Amino acid sequence: MDATESVEKSTLRMLLDDVAVSYRVHSHGRFVPRRAQQVEAVRGVSLEISAGESVGIIGRNGAGKSTLLRAMAGLVQLDRGAVYASSPPVLLGVGKTLVPRLSGRENIELGCLALGMTRAAVREHIDEIIDFSGVADHIELPLSTYSSGMAARLKFAIASSVDHEILLLDEALATGDLDFKERSMDRMQQLRDRAEAVVLVSHSMSAIRGSCTRVVWIEKGRIEGDGKPDDVIDAYSVESRRRRLDRRQGHRGSDRRSDP
Repeated sequence: MDATESVEKSTLRMLLDDVAVSYRVHSHGRFVPRRAQQVEAVRGVSLEISAGESVGIIGRNGAGKSTLLRAMAGLVQLDRGAVYASSPPVLLGVGKTLVPRLSGRENIELGCLALGMTRAAVREHIDEIIDFSGVADHIELPLSTYSSGMAARLKFAIASSVDHEILLLDEALATGDLDFKERSMDRMQQLRDRAEAVVLVSHSMSAIRGSCTRVVWIEKGRIEGDGKPDDVIDAYSVESRRRRLDRRQGHRGSDRRSDP
């Protein structure tokens, strides 16, 4: 099933039951026929996420983290399994509604309306959103003039200005200076305090440690670890160091074999 369904338990916000997602990649070369390859991005992931939890998802590039997040949001078709949620999950979620030719202020208004705010509520909160985003000096300029970091901060400020029962974030805390990261972590704490669930994908271990109550480590589309942030991050770091050492030793071995 590719859409979220209702979760009835009072404290359970999201349930993933044996979720699998794959996609086709076409490879071709100048003298090679075009061929399609099936890539398994997520392989039988089952998770329960409860109210008040902030779950960090970590893993190497290509491990399936972002695909899993999109599956939680109901944005990809599932090959197997199901995603159940107590309310529609919101993936940092206003990206498609932001318009490059419009100003930052106009995009805030558009994004907040898309997330269900009334026009009166937008007027009431817009100054707070601008201040939180840290782009006040550029707020009247077109979004197309913003750096990727500025645009990401604006998106986070918009998405987190509305109460969501389930908020999904992809690398949202990896942008901006230390002050913005700290304010973002404080905002996530506020979301958890309102008994909402937050899921964060990030390569920043400091952001994960500082903002998450639980960490899930994804390796080749499967769950490799699930538990307390320090425990899972430490295990992931040890494995990452081992892989780097293996690669270096492999390179040295191939260099020796290539010597005349």
